[in-house]
Amino acid sequence: MKRLIAILTTAAMGAALAICLTTPATAETLTKPPGSSSTRLIDFEEARVIPGIIPNTFILVVRGEKPYLNMRVELVPLRYVHRPDYWGIEVTGRLPGGVGLPVTSPYTVSLPLDGIIGYRGIEVIGATSSKRIDVPLT
Repeated sequence: MKRLIAILTTAAMGAALAICLTTPATAETLTKPPGSSSTRLIDFEEARVIPGIIPNTFILVVRGEKPYLNMRVELVPLRYVHRPDYWGIEVTGRLPGGVGLPVTSPYTVSLPLDGIIGYRGIEVIGATSSKRIDVPLT
């Protein structure tokens, strides 16, 4: 009898799990990583790639307006298993201590692109827009 109950319980749990995973909102929620509360994507106004001092090296320079005076802006490359056509680089803002001074101010950040260039270039990803930049590799 105990074995029959265990089999029925396992089957019921499997059916319930299958129903949950096939529900679009639930499947999306389960596969989507939780958002960070201290870091978020922010907008940028200009993104450009300039050559480095050493041949075949490049530097990404991004500028814009940050929404908080004390926000730290960083360029964060995405991680890939295989090299993509355009390597994604996020423009993120972080509030130290979680408290922001709500005064907009300009920012300019840069990132050397050594080892983070896709087959065709990079893609700068902001909160509401993104920009693909072709980077010539030799």
